[in-house]
Amino acid sequence: ESPTNPLLTLVDIGALVEAVRAAQDPKKPILICADNTFATAWNQQPLKLGVDIVMISASKYIGGHSDMTGGALVVGNQDLAQRLNALAKSVGAIASPFEAYLALRGMKTLAVRMERQCSNAQKVAEFLAKHEGVTEVHYPGLSSHPQHALCQRQMKSGGAVVTVRLKGKDGSDDLDVMRRFFSRLKIWVLAESLGGVESMINHSASMSHGSMTKEERA
Repeated sequence: ESPTNPLLTLVDIGALVEAVRAAQDPKKPILICADNTFATAWNQQPLKLGVDIVMISASKYIGGHSDMTGGALVVGNQDLAQRLNALAKSVGAIASPFEAYLALRGMKTLAVRMERQCSNAQKVAEFLAKHEGVTEVHYPGLSSHPQHALCQRQMKSGGAVVTVRLKGKDGSDDLDVMRRFFSRLKIWVLAESLGGVESMINHSASMSHGSMTKEERA
């Protein structure tokens, strides 16, 4: 997965592919799969970097309107495509006609939406990086990000998600700080999702990653 959820750490996809190909047994090739949900094909194209399978949650940016559930595997090899197609037919892991329609509808505006969302995210990240109430901003589009050079090599932009860590106050626990922060928001919708036309915010530790321990999240 690159960028990762939620800290937006990047994987050097080209270097990973090169390392795997060098170590694999030629008679037993290793399939490499990349989760491209956070980037989308507009922002990053792992197939061109040597990956075999690209996985996406179509519920996010592909659908783009927070009104569908779906996913897809994208491949560049005809034999692999036929194997996956056979599995889809036998297992039944396929989208309904209406879900497929919603995904196709969303793809028509994907480029326009991603360009604006990523541009907005860049501005938000730059603003928060200078804010006294924020201790960390994780966004690979920032020139100060340790993986900014990698972002420039394999992505078109830093993406449409910005992750921050707020500065706490003495005597207050993290949840108290977050509750006060969320209660004052006027634009963002508190939701465990991303990629829609709405501006969404998520507290990963208690929502999307709530089932993980503090040590696992670290």
